[in-house]
Amino acid sequence: MKLSEFKSILLELDNISFKLPDGELIPSHFHVTEIGLLSKTYIDCGGKLREDKSINIQLWYSTDLDHRLKANKLLNIIEQSERLIDLDDHEIEVEYQQETIAKFGLIFNENQFELTTKQTACLAEDQCGIPISKPKMNLTELSTGSSCCPPGGNCC
Repeated sequence: MKLSEFKSILLELDNISFKLPDGELIPSHFHVTEIGLLSKTYIDCGGKLREDKSINIQLWYSTDLDHRLKANKLLNIIEQSERLIDLDDHEIEVEYQQETIAKFGLIFNENQFELTTKQTACLAEDQCGIPISKPKMNLTELSTGSSCCPPGGNCC
């Protein structure tokens, strides 16, 4: 989800909640402890120079059970961040403490934000010798010629 979409959704909400990929809700007394612009410049395994930018939102909670961050307050925090940092309209990554600091993608579904898992990938498969996966097909989808016995054709 890009920042512009996140802000548009916040305008329509009063309360906000975040659900982890396993279905567990982040405690409602969470804080947003950081909003920042992350810039990553790197070389992929094929030798290509790449640059990625994303907006980082860090969620955290403590023992102050009465804390409740409303959507308009979070929108104010974002707007304050935009005045100090050129956030642009990048994808949002959410950091949340689990066994280690975990990074998630973000979607909105059924009146709540959902944190989505992120995966690593080879960005230069054609350079690394990784075989291109062939599409899986059912035998019944294959065309049969006159010299072939179709599956279930009882000719073999």
